Amino acid sequence: MDRRAFFKTTFNKSTKTIVDEASRRVNKKASRWIRPPFAIDELDFLLACTRCGDCGVACPHEVIFDLPARLGARVAGTPALDLLNKGCHLCSDWPCVNACSPGALAIKITENESANTDTQPASELPRLAVAAIDSVTCLPFHGPECGACIPSCPVPGALSLAVTRPVINSALCTGCGLCRENCIVEPGAIRIKSLYTIKAHT
Repeated sequence: MDRRAFFKTTFNKSTKTIVDEASRRVNKKASRWIRPPFAIDELDFLLACTRCGDCGVACPHEVIFDLPARLGARVAGTPALDLLNKGCHLCSDWPCVNACSPGALAIKITENESANTDTQPASELPRLAVAAIDSVTCLPFHGPECGACIPSCPVPGALSLAVTRPVINSALCTGCGLCRENCIVEPGAIRIKSLYTIKAHT
């Protein structure tokens, strides 16, 4: 390896280390909120998002809100989902994504889809958050039958009843929060956590 190649390799490794550390830090902080559908990785999101608010205006169910200044200048004004009080309806036309001109929300197109220009790109449902049943507050875990959450789930097979108790299929669940919104217990017996809660500990 010549001198130039050596310094180039060292520089690339150092740069990657710096970026990885920055990503780890923002991912840890991002465990406190949930981004809108098809949000790109958090570090790239913060660099791309212009805080324009267009995605929030486009949301027909008013689920998107701006993060407050108390969370820090880096994230203040960026969009998040209010899944503790409302559910994302996974709109088929993705108005929030289409309103995002900077590309902070972007539907990924596969190589097969990009090669076929005659068809509309098909997208899988985005993973928004992690949902889990709170057996301490969920009524069927203590006797009374319920099932109020079941009809609200927009993803077939993601939420079902095992005898009388609700069960979430984590492989199918998007974490949209509609089951929590429709839960009759206050607060809802479905816990909703950011995807970055997991990433921050890996």
